[in-house]
Amino acid sequence: QVQLQESGPGLVKPSQTLSLTCTVSGGSLTANNYYWTWIRQPPGKGLEWMGAIAYHGRTYYSPSLKSHTSISRDTSNDRFTLQLTSVTPEDTAVYYCARSVYGSAWSYDYWGQGTQVTVSS
Repeated sequence: QVQLQESGPGLVKPSQTLSLTCTVSGGSLTANNYYWTWIRQPPGKGLEWMGAIAYHGRTYYSPSLKSHTSISRDTSNDRFTLQLTSVTPEDTAVYYCARSVYGSAWSYDYWGQGTQVTVSS
């Protein structure tokens, strides 16, 4: 059973950098064909795909967030990290990490429980 757990600050000030970590248990970040993903949901809005780091280490980002988003991984500890620079109140959201895989379409088979991040001074 794969489990994902997000961790990070619940409150960040505008213009600061948000850093969130997803710790994976029961699975490996280098297991073939899996993509380790960050997704967020602002209040009252739908899910937004932010980016992913693939099993081979390549990263992929949403074009709208690419300029201030970075995803990295620590394969020794099965953790991957999201950094979002220069945050604004519009970055307030519940942030999720998830595992995705491509078959005939993308699917997300495991999710973290989500962590609330509020951007406010």
